[in-house]
Amino acid sequence: MSRNAKVGNAEAGFSFGDDRHLNKIVGEKNRMSHDLFEAAKTAMGKAYAPYSKFPVGAALRTEDGRVFTGANIEVASYPEGWCAETTALGHYIMGGGGRIVEIAVIAERMAKCSPCGGCRQRLAEFCRPDTKLYLCDDTGVAETVTMGEMLPYGFRGDILK
Repeated sequence: MSRNAKVGNAEAGFSFGDDRHLNKIVGEKNRMSHDLFEAAKTAMGKAYAPYSKFPVGAALRTEDGRVFTGANIEVASYPEGWCAETTALGHYIMGGGGRIVEIAVIAERMAKCSPCGGCRQRLAEFCRPDTKLYLCDDTGVAETVTMGEMLPYGFRGDILK
């Protein structure tokens, strides 16, 4: 079953019943433009991670070419911090939104760092199932997935209407 709805400033659709989970899309390695990778890597350098020592950076690109970045921010009471993807989404919303077409995520000590469950749900609010998500290492794209693959059974706001 498919659903389409206007979510925030972006039209979002979501396919329920997709059983693919993080399947690698063959041939997609290094297809992301270098500037999105560099933006995520630069954001990672601004992370505030004094407790975990695990900096993460994220960059979102909108259809009109704007890039919004974010880094994880930790506080002593761990649950009160927030992830790089959440920070980037905050900048995206404050910057006027639009359709997100691609996302890059990078962590200093982990190849293919994927968004946590909470961030997957947050991203799904503003992305379409075909939005590309690049899981990066320090050299570039390690794996490419789509939001539909990353969160195949996500809860959508249009269900509440």
